[in-house]
Amino acid sequence: MTVVVKVGGAVGNASDGVLDDLAGRPDVVLVHGGSEEIDRLAAALGRPAEHFTSPSGVVSRRCDAGQLEAVVLALAGSVQTRLVAGLGARGVRAVGLSGVDGRLLLARRKTGARAVVDGHVVRLADDLSGTIEQVDAGLLRGLLGLGVVPVVGPPAVTAEGLVVNVDADAVAAAVAAALGAEALLLLTNVPGLLRDPDDPSSVLASVRHAEFDAAVDLARGRMKKKLLAARAALDAGVGRVVIASSRPERPVRRALAGEGTVCS
Repeated sequence: MTVVVKVGGAVGNASDGVLDDLAGRPDVVLVHGGSEEIDRLAAALGRPAEHFTSPSGVVSRRCDAGQLEAVVLALAGSVQTRLVAGLGARGVRAVGLSGVDGRLLLARRKTGARAVVDGHVVRLADDLSGTIEQVDAGLLRGLLGLGVVPVVGPPAVTAEGLVVNVDADAVAAAVAAALGAEALLLLTNVPGLLRDPDDPSSVLASVRHAEFDAAVDLARGRMKKKLLAARAALDAGVGRVVIASSRPERPVRRALAGEGTVCS
């Protein structure tokens, strides 16, 4: 079975256990984020990260030209290289691909991004973010057929050649949908969707399709994006989505066994 595993890049995530778990699996695509590294590089470049909240309550990175430079350096550079090297140290042949490489991820630039600022809704005219419209599944299948694990992350590219930032959870959902994956695992720094964000033991064990709107309302911060990505993947035919922690030993096996929040 094909499994798409996304490991988060925010503070509190862990990748070593994920990489250990992927060793010996010939049927996996690893997707990554890297928000902690982006923030570090952006600050080093003198362009501190900014985030905004949409009218629907979803928190996103504000990505002007300066922030996009940090995204490219962090994700297609240090984060991806570290993951590929880590897999190699475990005997796994892996290739790192940003969405720009081979036009793997074709996107449409967002032109109507809006933010709530001081109680007012404003349009972000300088935002260089995009929405994924197409994934080159043939490129990924070709690598998998050679026994190579694709390690995939933002940014993406438009048909006109403009590089745009895209959400890594959305990338994972789009890749899983394009490959007809049996499972998508969104591994993050919390054990799953929490009823109480301050209580790690309050994990919601499952979210059915009819319960997604209520679950999105319950979620806080970037968990909203994970749930939106989970719903998109399920709507596209992915068998199931599990939101779980990247931190314990064998996090992939645990998630496949249903530990975390199972979305179906």
